[in-house]
Amino acid sequence: MITTATAATVDLARFVRRGDRIVIGQACGEPTALVEALIAQGRDIGDLQVFIATSFSGLFTPDSAESFGLASMGAIGALRSMTKAGKLSIVPCHVGQIGAMIEAGVIGCDVAFLQVSPADAEGHHSFGLIADHVGAMVARARTVVAEINERVPWTYGDAVLPARRIDGAITVSRAPVEVPPPRAGATDEAIAAVIAGYIEDGAVLQVGVGAIPDAVMRLLTDRRDLGVHSGMIGDGYVDLVEAGVMTNARKTSDVGIGITGALIGSRRLFDHAHRNRAIRLCGAQVTHGDAVLAGIARLVTINSALEVDLTGQVNAEASGDAYLGGTGGQVDYVRAGSRSPGGRSIIALPATAKGGTISKIVAALNGPVTTARADVDVIVTEFGAAELKGQSLAERARRLVAIAHPDFRETLDRAAFAIRQRGF
Repeated sequence: MITTATAATVDLARFVRRGDRIVIGQACGEPTALVEALIAQGRDIGDLQVFIATSFSGLFTPDSAESFGLASMGAIGALRSMTKAGKLSIVPCHVGQIGAMIEAGVIGCDVAFLQVSPADAEGHHSFGLIADHVGAMVARARTVVAEINERVPWTYGDAVLPARRIDGAITVSRAPVEVPPPRAGATDEAIAAVIAGYIEDGAVLQVGVGAIPDAVMRLLTDRRDLGVHSGMIGDGYVDLVEAGVMTNARKTSDVGIGITGALIGSRRLFDHAHRNRAIRLCGAQVTHGDAVLAGIARLVTINSALEVDLTGQVNAEASGDAYLGGTGGQVDYVRAGSRSPGGRSIIALPATAKGGTISKIVAALNGPVTTARADVDVIVTEFGAAELKGQSLAERARRLVAIAHPDFRETLDRAAFAIRQRGF
């Protein structure tokens, strides 16, 4: 039987027990009213552990999250402040692994907090703005608590949430979390121009969040019949649909349909997706699954990094003692794009950081290896592209020095010379 309340009257103790492990829907699918209730009531319930993959709401702060333990796959979005304060436990994992780990109990999920759309005529709710591992959450949880938000779009996907599976619900009418397109600077635009040269008519795109992916999308209005199969899409997707470019017409599967696991953008994107059968939100077993990705031709994947070493190893997680990113879906898509017939895999990053004082092409990484050099295809900075696949370590070093900032090339070339001398 569903117990219904409002954001102001919900008593989480009716659904959450002391010591429970709670998994919360992420990104724009974060149920913010439930999170606010958790922050207010968590201490009284006691000994709670919470997992959220990403958060852009700003609700989780070192002060607000004192009443429960918080874990995530990375410091993505607004969670970076939590890592700086030592209040976030990092679970290194790929996006495609999270659902399976929830199902297996490796990531505990006694209670699932979800944001969903209003029900349809059959009493089913769509998952709205996020689909990735919510199906696994629902399947594993003892208790499903849904935030039914009148302002969440109905989206088509590979699953729905039947009303009978909801144990507790609150009804709200509030703006979902939005992640508007960031403003691109001159460096972002220069990087985007290099990347755009790798995207031909009929390509299937995977893009992430940020100024560079958004700038890339703006440069593709002269292409034809692009498609998307991505862990997320943003407002740039709408731009290309409206320009007649994003048709998904040449895809080898899901023809005419854009496949994604999350809508991460503004109200414009949400309205575009509402009851739009040309967009399908799918779980990570579809968006990131090896078997699915292996069947996609002309897949071009675009991901970011904090730094890349001279052999092509990619760090997208941490720099020294600062944890700044996460594993995310990068490895899944780097491998898929590199192996796709007619496809490419691109890692994009500015050549420098901190006002040009630090090179992001480095002799040795200052953090972990997120993506192995054996999987890397193309590295792009504002100074060009280094195509690494199939190249020797010595040749990789030469090519990466060439796209580093000129101020650092002499130093890097000395490290590259040592690689040439050794051969490795």
